[in-house]
Amino acid sequence: MKDSAFIINCARGGIIDEDALYHALKEGKIRAASLDSFENEPLKDSPLVELDNCFFTPHIGASTKEAQIKAGTIVGSQVIKVLAGDAPDFCVNPWCK
Repeated sequence: MKDSAFIINCARGGIIDEDALYHALKEGKIRAASLDSFENEPLKDSPLVELDNCFFTPHIGASTKEAQIKAGTIVGSQVIKVLAGDAPDFCVNPWCK
């Protein structure tokens, strides 16, 4: 990998070896990293937070404008179903059935 590479993890924590990433960033083998998920959440006591070339988001990579609109629309439609006496589509509790 080139030393100008940027690592972006918006998938799952644990797919990146955070210790190896720390050393690669500190030694300049990788230019920068941006992490949205971490091996252990919430992120605390990580040496990565000391680096100026590592950026963090609080596991909200999927939180786009479109996703928020869709989530609100789905919630509204499910409330209407329940108020009409029907079971919601995405029931996880047995009392819904």
